[in-house]
Amino acid sequence: MKTLFGQISNICYRHFPYLKLALLLLSSISICIDYVQINQNAAAQQVPTVNITSVEKQHLLDGISFQLGNVTFSHHTASVNGITLHYVIGGHGEPVVLLHGWPETWYTWHHVMPALAKNHTVIAPDLRGLGDSSKPTTGYDGKTVAEDIHQLVTQLGFKSIFLVGHDIGTQIAYSYAAAHPTEVKKLAVMELTIPGFLPPGRMPIWWAIFHQVPDVPEALVDGKEMMYLSWFFHSLTYNPSAITKQDIDEYVSHYSSPGGLRAGFEYYRAFPQDAIQNQNYSKTKLTMPVLALGGSFIPVLGGNITMPSIIYGMKILAQNVQGITVPNSGHFIPEEQPQFLTDQLLKFFGG
Repeated sequence: MKTLFGQISNICYRHFPYLKLALLLLSSISICIDYVQINQNAAAQQVPTVNITSVEKQHLLDGISFQLGNVTFSHHTASVNGITLHYVIGGHGEPVVLLHGWPETWYTWHHVMPALAKNHTVIAPDLRGLGDSSKPTTGYDGKTVAEDIHQLVTQLGFKSIFLVGHDIGTQIAYSYAAAHPTEVKKLAVMELTIPGFLPPGRMPIWWAIFHQVPDVPEALVDGKEMMYLSWFFHSLTYNPSAITKQDIDEYVSHYSSPGGLRAGFEYYRAFPQDAIQNQNYSKTKLTMPVLALGGSFIPVLGGNITMPSIIYGMKILAQNVQGITVPNSGHFIPEEQPQFLTDQLLKFFGG
């Protein structure tokens, strides 16, 4: 273990030449490993790999319908921007596009989709490289992934949308709104420190640094996806029981599939590029109404959150921002407080 920490230390110094962040990384990884050792039984919960190619799986999913609440949704795929994007769609009315974060898939929205679909066409894609979308080796910066989504929206025949992002999906949503400001009626974002707009005095979270290191995260997490990802679902939530074992199994099944881990980490490795893009985009503030939501209590970040970083960032990047700190919620707002989030989104869109 000491040898492993030594190797990670050397990598951190080489890629991130500031000692405090390296020490924070090592300390936090140690905590994570302790958690893993306590929960060794979780290894038995690994989801078996299905012996079909990702392309075959995409074809099998295409057109399959299912029920969420009393609403029928269906799986589809689209060829966009050189990749195949999987998405779920249902409902009728003005379109709402929901962009998930890490370490999740479109499924993060399953609690809020039925209510939104009563008056809206709901579109929930799997982002490039994640879920059942194809996994290219490049193109994980905000501008490129936003173009994936924009081409999907165009293919579906929509000229303007309501756009919602959570976590990594917030970066994609901001990039989309900045690149196509007249095509986003209203923008709702939650739970992300916008790359390039870290609040003063706040240090980066350890996993945002760790995941940027080339190759090492994959090597350490491969085969231990259940243990590693479960740590986030338990440590970033106000109420861990809000995300069930079935939910975690759903996410782990995708991130443990070939290329799933690497694709997820590539979004973090794109942060430096995102920061440059965001600085350029910030020269023109967003003019559409923006709703920014942050969790009020995140254990691993010290508990009570008085100023969510997403509210801080969006007030710099947009002219008309409503900020809400979500009560009794940690990082995973769509699953921890789905009714509160649904009410806020419907009010925001309708207003």
